[in-house]
Amino acid sequence: MDFKEAQSNSEKNLQTIINKCWEDDSFKHELVANPVQAIEKLSGKTLDLKGKKLVVMDQTDPSTVYINVPVNPENMELTDAELEAVAGGAFKLELTWTGICVEWS
Repeated sequence: MDFKEAQSNSEKNLQTIINKCWEDDSFKHELVANPVQAIEKLSGKTLDLKGKKLVVMDQTDPSTVYINVPVNPENMELTDAELEAVAGGAFKLELTWTGICVEWS
C-alpha cells in the first residue's frame, strides 16, 4: 500500500468512527471510555498500536474549545528501525492517530 492510499484509507476509517459516534451515543461513550476495544469491535480487527496509547475525547460541546498540542519534532527520537529506514531511503513516519487505522478497512 503506498502512502496516498494509506492516507486515504486512514481518513475513511476516521470518518467511519466519527459517523458511528454521531449515529450511536452508546458507541461514542464506549469509544471515549475504551477506544481500542470500541474500534476493534467496530472494525472486527485487532489494532496494533506499536506500543502507543490511544486517547479519545468527546469534543461535541460547542461551548468548549479544544487544543491538541502535538509532540515537538525537535524532541522526537527515532527508533532503531526508523533510523534504519531513513538510511535506506524508505522512511515513513506516521504522526497522526489515523495512521493506526490504516489496516482495518
